Amino acid sequence: MGATLISLFIANSPLGKAYHYLLSEVDLLGNFNLHMLVNDFLMAIFFLSVGLEIKHEMLYGNLCSIKKASFPVIAALGGVMIPALIFTLFNLGTPFIQGVGVPISTDIAFAVGVFMLFRKKFNPSLKIFLLSLAVVDDLISILVIGLLYSSDINFISLSIALLLVGVLMAMNKIFKVNKVAPYMLVGLIMWFFIYLSGVHATISGVLLALTIPTITFKDEKESMAHHLEHSLSPLCNFLILPLFALVNTAIIFSSNIDLSSSSTLVLGTVVGLTVGKPLGIMLFTTLATRLGLTEKPKNASWLSVFSVSLLAGIGFTMSIFVSEIAFNNAPNLVNITKISILGASIISILLAYTVATLTYKSNEQKRSQ
Repeated sequence: MGATLISLFIANSPLGKAYHYLLSEVDLLGNFNLHMLVNDFLMAIFFLSVGLEIKHEMLYGNLCSIKKASFPVIAALGGVMIPALIFTLFNLGTPFIQGVGVPISTDIAFAVGVFMLFRKKFNPSLKIFLLSLAVVDDLISILVIGLLYSSDINFISLSIALLLVGVLMAMNKIFKVNKVAPYMLVGLIMWFFIYLSGVHATISGVLLALTIPTITFKDEKESMAHHLEHSLSPLCNFLILPLFALVNTAIIFSSNIDLSSSSTLVLGTVVGLTVGKPLGIMLFTTLATRLGLTEKPKNASWLSVFSVSLLAGIGFTMSIFVSEIAFNNAPNLVNITKISILGASIISILLAYTVATLTYKSNEQKRSQ
């Protein structure tokens, strides 16, 4: 949160132009700049960490059955379809309709960051639900980007990347490789080819996590996956996430921005994220639970699920990323969409905190009686 405020302050100060130049114009390697280093490479490491945590929960924890694991998946589907429908209702027949992918995303880094910041107010058992929901959300967003906005997917590079996933799986299941370094090396090469393919490279982190061994080898106290997850945690929390916030929240506020001419774009984005996200999540999960298709997390009330579903409205950097692709040739629309996303994210945080606080106080009163 602090990094976000610093980024916004610098972007709207006299240092703003130099800040944007440093992030986007200074090439570190080839045409690979600082913005791309954080978003494409470091965030792949974050997704590796998240993927390992979810994998552990699917095998041994709160997501260990199909019914339990399906709950965040169904929630994500609702959290994608309803915001997209709301955005379409506002913008059908306008040039803004190409931004339909903007309100379907959840910023996993910020959503989980807010959850941890106010963790005493939220039900701790729902952290994995939020992580899983956000990961599925982002995977759907990446798929939408590929289908709606990508016209130059390199299928040769993508095929090589998928072949390397097969190599990683063989290393785990057939050759029983019990050292981290070979997985990291092949994973790095896989990341490179996914990046070249034009698909968002962060998906490589999730794919690598799926192939890391979860069994405990002889002479080892814990599994490779569990050890790697704990090793990556401080790196993600104290370096990658703050850098991610610094790089991605440099939104410029200007007095000459005309929001009235793009009112349906603003409304579609804000309502889609703040209302559509929680509405879709609650509607789909409630219906699926009553039909016996899924199972709500134990020790979590529907009100606590609702408070976490509001956090899914924090689209922020993932939504900003989609907006930059959707309105690639219209920088003014990109900035208007960014401001809308920021506003929606702030509203979602305030609503989530309010509902979580009321739920926490209600539970405390029940315990004291």
